[in-house]
Amino acid sequence: MVISFLFFKPLYLTGIIPDMDSKYNYQQFEQEIYKLWEDGKYFSPDTYDNKGKDTFCIMMPPPNANDPLHIGHAMFIALEDIMIRFNRMKGKDTLWLPGTDHAGIETQFVFEKKLKKKKQSRFDFDRETLFKMIWDYVQENSEVATRQMKKIGASADWDRFKFMLDPEIVKIVLDTFSKLHNEDLIYRSMRLVNYCTRCGTSYSELEVDHEDKNDPLYTFQYGPLQVSTVRPETIFGDVALAVHPDDKRYTKYVGTKIKASFPWGEVELPVVADDYVKMDFGTGVLKITPYHDPNDWEVWQRHIDEVPSPTQVVNTFGKLINVPEEFNNLGIVNARKEVVKQLNDSELMIEEKMNPHSVGTCYRCKRTIEPLPLPQFFIKVKPLVEPILKDLNDGNFTVHGAGHDKILKHWLENLKDWNISRQIVWGIRLPVWYNVDDNPDIQVLFVNKDKETVNGTIGKLLNTYSLEEIKQGLQSLNAPEKAEFRINESEPTNGNWIQESDTFDTWFSSAQWPFTTLQSSDHRDDFSRFYPTQVMETGYDILPFWVMRMLMIGKFATGKLPFTNIYLHGLVRDQKGQKMSKSKGNVINPLEIIEKYSADALRMALVIRSSAGLDKSVAEGDFKAMRNFTNKIWNAARYVHFSLEDDVKGDEKTNKEFIEKLSQVEKDVTKQLTDFKLGLAAETTYNEFWHWYCDICIENTKQGKLSSTLLKEGLTKFLLLLHPFVPYVTEAIWSEVNKESKPLIAQSWPL
Repeated sequence: MVISFLFFKPLYLTGIIPDMDSKYNYQQFEQEIYKLWEDGKYFSPDTYDNKGKDTFCIMMPPPNANDPLHIGHAMFIALEDIMIRFNRMKGKDTLWLPGTDHAGIETQFVFEKKLKKKKQSRFDFDRETLFKMIWDYVQENSEVATRQMKKIGASADWDRFKFMLDPEIVKIVLDTFSKLHNEDLIYRSMRLVNYCTRCGTSYSELEVDHEDKNDPLYTFQYGPLQVSTVRPETIFGDVALAVHPDDKRYTKYVGTKIKASFPWGEVELPVVADDYVKMDFGTGVLKITPYHDPNDWEVWQRHIDEVPSPTQVVNTFGKLINVPEEFNNLGIVNARKEVVKQLNDSELMIEEKMNPHSVGTCYRCKRTIEPLPLPQFFIKVKPLVEPILKDLNDGNFTVHGAGHDKILKHWLENLKDWNISRQIVWGIRLPVWYNVDDNPDIQVLFVNKDKETVNGTIGKLLNTYSLEEIKQGLQSLNAPEKAEFRINESEPTNGNWIQESDTFDTWFSSAQWPFTTLQSSDHRDDFSRFYPTQVMETGYDILPFWVMRMLMIGKFATGKLPFTNIYLHGLVRDQKGQKMSKSKGNVINPLEIIEKYSADALRMALVIRSSAGLDKSVAEGDFKAMRNFTNKIWNAARYVHFSLEDDVKGDEKTNKEFIEKLSQVEKDVTKQLTDFKLGLAAETTYNEFWHWYCDICIENTKQGKLSSTLLKEGLTKFLLLLHPFVPYVTEAIWSEVNKESKPLIAQSWPL
């Protein structure tokens, strides 16, 4: 490996280490060592003359630009840095490309909480102003994550750093959308979507949490039948009653219409037979409200010729609309109370009892998800999924993590079309344009010049306001399902156009991370040089959210799988195996651990004995133990280097055994790292250094059995083997033991 290096002085000559103190003082030199690595550009693949050799590339999973790191981030940094340092030392053309994510709804959610403290709301601003405010906020805090990653020792090429909203990346994301549309994989349709009325956006199925709740099940008289429901407030949107085809109790009603009288008026509804209905649930009769229940939507679709068209009765603010006046604009909770009250007062209520059931909730704010009918943009996933399933079955990529290949296969086989529309400001805006002359029924919400919020159809509003004023103050728009649109990166030149206000689902842009980062690089050959990448390392919890989608979109956009190995780490749990949470008070702050025990101790404690796909429990004692391990490395090196007599020859048998054993350790650690058994490799280096090299070999040399020259060679080999795991202490010692021009980070692996 031919390398161009800055001159690397022994650390004691730089003033960092005063000739190997008796105690390893990590706080004295971690920052300075990292500066030496950065100044020497040892993280850049261009420093090494390895072009044309085997590549090893990892795209760093981009943490949120403005969030502090948590222990899960520390885990992925430690694991990926181990892989990178190992393969760099193996002489491969190695790149670890770092970056941060705009994080869509999560960032906007945090920013809206800041606005609330100022007694402001996102609805006080037009979308362009709000976007600029969030942009400034993110930029002010954008170095939070990167500073902390550097503290952990991440040897990423910071000169190639990317942000998800970099203009060059945005352009590629828009191009991918256009390409999907051109290949008939994009469509716009009115569908029932998972909508959070607090966050003000829709979510895909993957982003909805499900909680077990115990809510009242109401049974009331519905004309001649009795109906059971947990949502009586949506009664105004009912289009039918449904029974099971085999339920003899209701056979005579199927195909007929029933009449029912309520305090607010009379209704006439058809009765349909459908297998979805459970005869033993409630009365066995269901009210069908297609626009506010996904199962009811499916029933309606199967009987669309038998029932009238639905009416939406809950809006995006969680208020009732298109209902009798006394219910109009009531929130869901109050509307439910009022409907129940009137049913009781009119003696139509039969029974009210508690019913355990699963409820979809927003993964951000935990509010109950409201199924709403919205025209949204969808990706047809089947043509994207089929090639990945074939690649998985053919073994063209490997999932490291017990059983997670089967989980991935399950998701791929059952994935529904992907809703990529999000009703938020912070993100990449869809390059979709509507001609206002052809689509006068587009609903717009905007802030006028007097800072007043105006709502209405654009056709009518243009009688009072100019199109330019509407566009400048635009907050959101909602075009009819059949509205004609054009996909264009910039505004079309012919006619009067207004751009869709929705942004892309953040997972749509992050699904393109492995190739957008390389295609937008200032180094023009990065894409051809490093794509496809070798590893995607991330938490198993985002396998369906992110990893699956990277496979789908990466293969579609580039014709190649974006990576050949998927390494999934588990959750980091407390010593009792509990998930960490602020409410439990068991959260571990990685920066506090670094301050107290060192970055090396943090890294080693997280990685040692960890396994892909399995959760890892850690406690204070683990970090303390690994701090003791770094001290052990330091003290052993100090003894071997400064106190050991140089003329110990040793006996032939012990010397031979030492050479053979050391060679086997090198082979074992190398194979374990090559096979992605990182936790086992960390454990092997720990045990062999402490319990073999220190406890046995040093003692053998003291007794004259083992050559002092071989012992020193063994220390050199162990520093190389240990470096990917504990880079700081090994780098510090290396400069004392081997006063050469190049640092340990740039040395070659023993094998």
